[in-house]
Amino acid sequence: MNYFSSDFKLGILGGGQLGKMLLFDTRKFDIQTYVLDPSDEAPSKIACNKFFKGDLMDYETVYNFGKLVDVLTFEIELVNLEALTQLENEGVKVYPSPKTLKGIQNKGVQKAFYDANNIPTAPFERFENLENLKSKINNLQLPFVWKCTEFGYDGNGVKVIRHISDMDDLPNVECIAETMVPFKNELAVIVVRNPSGEIKTYPVVEMEFHPEANQVEYVICPARIDETVAEKARAIALNVSEKFNHVGLLAVEMFQTNDDEIMVNEVAPRPHNSGHYSIEASYTSQFENHLRAILDLPLGNTDSKVAGVMVNLVGAEGFSGDVVYENIKTILGWNGVTPHIYGKKQTRPFRKMGHVTIVNEDMSEARRIAEDVKNTIKVISS
Repeated sequence: MNYFSSDFKLGILGGGQLGKMLLFDTRKFDIQTYVLDPSDEAPSKIACNKFFKGDLMDYETVYNFGKLVDVLTFEIELVNLEALTQLENEGVKVYPSPKTLKGIQNKGVQKAFYDANNIPTAPFERFENLENLKSKINNLQLPFVWKCTEFGYDGNGVKVIRHISDMDDLPNVECIAETMVPFKNELAVIVVRNPSGEIKTYPVVEMEFHPEANQVEYVICPARIDETVAEKARAIALNVSEKFNHVGLLAVEMFQTNDDEIMVNEVAPRPHNSGHYSIEASYTSQFENHLRAILDLPLGNTDSKVAGVMVNLVGAEGFSGDVVYENIKTILGWNGVTPHIYGKKQTRPFRKMGHVTIVNEDMSEARRIAEDVKNTIKVISS
C-alpha cells in the first residue's frame, strides 16, 4: 500500500501530546491523519488532516470513526475495546491489537498476565473494591501500594498505603494491593515491533520520580547501571512483548531490586514519557518507529547518538489558569537544550504541560544541565 502523499488514512484515537508528537512524523512523511478526541482544545487538533470530537469510550463514536480509516492506532489506553474488536473483524487494521490492549487496559488483568506467563513482578492481590480490600486488611502487610485497576494515569490512581488512614479518601473501585518491592532504580525499556515480526529495543532508561506527585521528573538515557543488568532488562522486555504479541511500541516499566533482579511494574502499548528523549537523542525517535511499526515498514535504528536527559514540565503548585512558561527564553539560550510545549492552554498543579530534552556527550553534564533547567523554567499561570 502507498502510504505517502496518497488517499491512505491513519486514524489516531486520542489527541493529546503523544498524538501531537506522532503527527510530527506523519507530516514529515506526508501521511494523511484523522484524530478523535473528546476535547475541542486537544493538542493534536492543529496538526492532523481532520479532527473529530467524540468520546473515546463510546462504542458508536469509536466504531464510526474507525470505519473512515485504513489503519487505526491510539495514544491512550482508555478506548472502547468492543468497537476496536469489531473494526478488526471487519478488516480495519488496529495496532496494537484489541487482544493486546485487553490484557493491558485493566491493571489487575495485566498483573495476572505476568503471573500466568512467569514474568517477574511484585506479589499482589486483586480486590472487587476498596471496601473489599478494607475487610481483608489484616491479611495485608503495611506498607503496600494501592492501585485502581482502571482509569489511572500520571500518578493518579496509585498511592502508597503506610497507615490504614491513608485509604480514607480513596475511591471505592476495583483495585490491587501490591507488595512494596525494595528497589534501587526504576527503569524502562521501549520495544518496537512490526507485523512482519521485526523487533528492536531502545536502550534502558532510568527514571527519577517526584516524591509527592508520583510522576517522572527526569528520564536518563542510558541508565546508569551495570551492563549485565541492562541486558537482563532488555531480555525481559522482549519476553513481555513476545507474550503480549504486540505491534507498535510497548513501554515496559521495571524495578531494579537491591539484589539486581528485574521486576516488571507495568506496561503501556503506545509512545511513552520514558521515550521522549529519543526525539533529539536517538537515530529514530519512538514516534517515528511507532509509525513505521504499525505500517509494517522497516524499523529505524533505536541506538542513541548522544546521552539524553528529559525533564518533565508540569504545572507548578499553587497555579491554575492560562499557562505561562516563565524563563523559557533563558533555557533556549543553552546548548543542547530543546523544549517541547504540548499546547495545553490551561495549567494546574502537576499537569504535564511539556518537556525539555538535554543532549550532551557527557552524561553527568547532561544531568547537571537538566537540574538547572528544572530550577529555571516554571509553569505558572497569568
